[in-house]
Amino acid sequence: MYQIANIEFDHYPLLLAPMEDVSDPPFRHVCKLFGADLVYSEFISSDGLIRDSVKSIKKLDFDAFERPFGVQIFGNAVEPMVAAARYAETAHPDLIDINFGCPVKKVASKGAGSGIMNDIPKMVAIAEAVVKAVDLPVTVKTRLGYDEAHKDIVEIAERLQDVGIAALTIHGRLRTTKYSEPADWTLIGAVKNNPRMHIPIIGNGDVVDGPSAQHFKDTYGVDGLMIGRATYGNPWLFRQIRHYLETGEELPPPSLEERIRIAQIQLERSVAWKGERVAIMEIRKHWGSYFKGMPNFKPYKIRLMEAKTAEEVGNILNEVKGAPWDGPSPSAT
Repeated sequence: MYQIANIEFDHYPLLLAPMEDVSDPPFRHVCKLFGADLVYSEFISSDGLIRDSVKSIKKLDFDAFERPFGVQIFGNAVEPMVAAARYAETAHPDLIDINFGCPVKKVASKGAGSGIMNDIPKMVAIAEAVVKAVDLPVTVKTRLGYDEAHKDIVEIAERLQDVGIAALTIHGRLRTTKYSEPADWTLIGAVKNNPRMHIPIIGNGDVVDGPSAQHFKDTYGVDGLMIGRATYGNPWLFRQIRHYLETGEELPPPSLEERIRIAQIQLERSVAWKGERVAIMEIRKHWGSYFKGMPNFKPYKIRLMEAKTAEEVGNILNEVKGAPWDGPSPSAT
């Protein structure tokens, strides 16, 4: 039996990372279809919630199928974070997660996300205040440290645990590390193997398939894996990783028909949730991955990227389904 906060799993847990403009209800739904064990909201500004920002409040939407579900909030001051956590609690998620890891400039430059990692006392103060303010478990997602000279995650982990967080997810990069550089899991392992630590430690960074998941699980002993960018247009990644962890065998990629079916589910739910124009724009980041490995797909991808309506996208997908492909099918690549 595995456990994160007060949530129990009957197998090794695989988590969908909270990602802005990605991990919305439609995408979380298709990831859950393929076995994501724990999903989160897009990250939500504490200031946005307490100002009753429509966009921030809408990010609290979820349905029962998505449980267990966590709401992730970010901010740079104690009182707004406490107020936001209490507001988020009214949506009845399963946990509240604090984002101390986002490297995006507009967030970090204001001392939120990973920008707060150069002020460990403030990190601890925010976490402690949020833990005391809500009845739900509180977890944290963070990075290895602020920069190369401040790889403080071992100290940070201990201090956050001491004020009552229920689990810690660590992304294996610094605030200053580009995504093109490989994640460094050695410090994640140092936290997990620290005899002072007793809360679950979740590893994040460069989990892209079954073999990488098996490697990080076995080498560093983490209590679960969080998967982020590799899930773009690739929600079946959870099924593939689960199968590999349980059998040591790699599943073939999904068939063309399954790819189209899942893409259509995500698009239809996106249109219903956020409106056609925004849905069409935001799903574009997924098209290349949904049909990765398909020969001669580029002309269709260009048309999908230029499509303006859901009907137009649907027509293109129907063409893809009926096209005489010159080369191996996706299930054989």
